[in-house]
Amino acid sequence: MIVLDTTILSRVYRRAAPDLSNEVAMFIQLLEDDEPMAIPSIVLQEVLSGVRTDAAFEQLDQVLTGFPILFATRETHVAAARIRSRCRANGIAAATVDCLIAAHTILIEGELFTTDDDFKRIAKHNALRLFSV
Repeated sequence: MIVLDTTILSRVYRRAAPDLSNEVAMFIQLLEDDEPMAIPSIVLQEVLSGVRTDAAFEQLDQVLTGFPILFATRETHVAAARIRSRCRANGIAAATVDCLIAAHTILIEGELFTTDDDFKRIAKHNALRLFSV
């Protein structure tokens, strides 16, 4: 399963001008190939936050309804705390939200599709697998 990060969904759905990056092209290919993809619930919240109009919010929410949502459980939060502790022990400052996204990905044995380099640092000290374009 491919876990979608905020950076990818923002490039695909929130940019005013078309984004012709390799990541967007890969996302479109994954959709066309019907690859299993999911969105952590916190990513859903991040992507919907800051949408300027109610109409745009409703449209984006409707589009994202097609993706399964990964909801955090106690196990997810404990795993996220472990990830953050490992990072900290290795001199890496990892954001709590990023650790939660990483935990979701690790627990389902998925690959995180992101452009955020912070996840590369997290992956060095944890079992996080990153999707490569």
